[in-house]
Amino acid sequence: MSTNTFALEIRKDGIGILTMDVPGESMNTLKASFAGEIRNLLAEVKANKDLIGLVVVSGKKDSFVAGADIAMLAACTSATDAQTLAREGQQVFAEIEALSIPVIAAIHGPCLGGGLELALACHGRVITDHGKTVLGLPEVQLGLLPGSGGTQRLPRLIGVAKALDLILTGKQVRAKQAKKLGLADDVVPQSILLEAAIQLAKKGKPRHALKRDLQGKLLETNALGRKVLFDQARKGVMSKTRGNYPAPERILEVVRIGVEEGMQAGLTAEARHFGELVMTPESASLRSLFFATTEMKKEVAYQGATPRKITHAAVLGGGLMGGGIAFVTATKAGIPVRIKDVASAGIGNAMRYSHDLLSKKLKRRQILRSDLERQMNMLSGTLDYSGFHRVDMVIEAVFEDLALKHQMVQDVERECGEHTVFASNTSSLPIHQIAANAAHPERVVGLHYFSPVDKMPLAEIIPHAGTSAETVATTLAFARAQGKTPIVVKDEAGFYVNRILAPYMNEAARLVLEGEPVEVLDGALLDFGFPVGPIQLLDEVGIDVGAKISPILEKELGGEQFQAPAAFDKLLQNDRKGRKNGKGFYLYGKAAPRNKLTGKEGKKTVDDSVYAVLGVSVSPKLARQEIAERCVLMMLNEAAMALDAGVVASARDGDIGAIFGIGFPPFLGGPFRYMDSLGIAHLVGRLEHYQKRHGDRFAPCARLKAMAAEQQTFY
Repeated sequence: MSTNTFALEIRKDGIGILTMDVPGESMNTLKASFAGEIRNLLAEVKANKDLIGLVVVSGKKDSFVAGADIAMLAACTSATDAQTLAREGQQVFAEIEALSIPVIAAIHGPCLGGGLELALACHGRVITDHGKTVLGLPEVQLGLLPGSGGTQRLPRLIGVAKALDLILTGKQVRAKQAKKLGLADDVVPQSILLEAAIQLAKKGKPRHALKRDLQGKLLETNALGRKVLFDQARKGVMSKTRGNYPAPERILEVVRIGVEEGMQAGLTAEARHFGELVMTPESASLRSLFFATTEMKKEVAYQGATPRKITHAAVLGGGLMGGGIAFVTATKAGIPVRIKDVASAGIGNAMRYSHDLLSKKLKRRQILRSDLERQMNMLSGTLDYSGFHRVDMVIEAVFEDLALKHQMVQDVERECGEHTVFASNTSSLPIHQIAANAAHPERVVGLHYFSPVDKMPLAEIIPHAGTSAETVATTLAFARAQGKTPIVVKDEAGFYVNRILAPYMNEAARLVLEGEPVEVLDGALLDFGFPVGPIQLLDEVGIDVGAKISPILEKELGGEQFQAPAAFDKLLQNDRKGRKNGKGFYLYGKAAPRNKLTGKEGKKTVDDSVYAVLGVSVSPKLARQEIAERCVLMMLNEAAMALDAGVVASARDGDIGAIFGIGFPPFLGGPFRYMDSLGIAHLVGRLEHYQKRHGDRFAPCARLKAMAAEQQTFY
């Protein structure tokens, strides 16, 4: 029997093969409409007395089930609607689990969210050893919890502590890890996956003895231990989320109920909390972000032009940025990279950067030694331009010196093919100036990464007026292949991210000079939802780097918001550059307090001597909320001006740029969604309130005032 999505084939040996293949989709996702189809198939399975086992497989070449179709949540108008969806999923999976014959999931490729919940409802799981095979419950990243039994079955299979680690983080595990955790019964090559699953089904229902380590035995097998476990988990959650995300706390509650009151009580709580979370503004924002990034991935063409294929790439400069760019190009994009530097030490540093990151992955069993060697073989170094004749994309990551960059453009045009793209990783120099002397300015583009390149997901693509659409399309495709989320921004000073960051950072600096303690100021922005406070960020980026950007923005764009306080020059006179030289606002190296157990640097501690350097006496006056509001309003106003000036093409791109580039709180949806949620008229009122108290840098921009008058929103 077959339906649109599911096909059941009964083999002569009594094994049924249930294949899921959603028509017209590249990946399988679970939809509410499938419940009836699955129930009909299960009725047929129950009625067939000759069946001795069932294997669930995917009809897709490279994935099992990527999760539930999140779009169906948009149709929910109440928590009850969403709760009903969860109950239906739970009931279907309970029917699978209750089958008298063994049901084995044969998994290749992503098995995530509802896909893993389906696999957990099966009696056994065989997975492939392929790099594409990953298992996880990422619902927390959408402000949700697993709603089809995942919060109940996973702790029973692998233990409470290990299950919480997966559900609270949404992290994905590969084959080796899955086997070690007890998530998979067997790991096999892709070529024998189906056969291995059939053989497992023929042996009867696999028995799973929960393997607990000593800590698990101490904490999970008695009421007192469990209390300690959940209390510690809650403490960890609150230190990370600061109460801004409701989902992790609900996850803890639902898992605890299941462990202490039984499976049925746990499932009831799971469905109820799932329904409530679907209706929260935090989940709505996180889901809108998911849809926006998914939509962007599908935008292959740019202004009608399609990307050229990149087979070889090169990086100019073996510094921190160059090393990071080479790493993501070789390991994520799978493109061979030639690293050119003026010194062998530079090439060595770039190579070491990749080797160190891959060694960490090897240690964590995320890759095999053969993977490490294969990926390192994608990197090569040179002191001249040998090998550049075959390069399709050159990324320049040298010093911010215009004459040097002009020289790089000339060298690349001389040494490379006629189609080679020259992409500059400048953070401050206008791209049209870099392209000024180029023979082929249409192939020059900005490609601005954020540090550290292997972690930061954003890339800004900056065409100048003469860049061709094909060059932009090629650069976008290249950045996506590197695992980046790229946005196209206008060739203006600071581009987008640094432009909206500078007024925010300058306001934080003014607050320090007004006497607000650094730790209070940073704490206020952590409470607001940023991953690091602005002063710690300045230390991380480099106080010297920050000092270079503000004058450029002020000169090119004007505006009091870009004026860095003059007192900050005293920091550089005192040789305080931040983390890079171990002297900044915070203590580093030997001066930093250490964890007594690990010996590593402990909690960040402010270097109180910095106040004397700045000539400041600390006198906290303001509430944390006001501190955060002053900094954030500067960013919001600048974001509106940037959109008005066409620096970003849309509010969507502006939101993604701020979230992925500077960690604007994802649960607020980005600056533009946040402005909509505040109400534009309210926002204008708050800016005017601070304008009266602190001056015209807070003056609301024309775009916001017009929108307030017309009662408009960005979305």
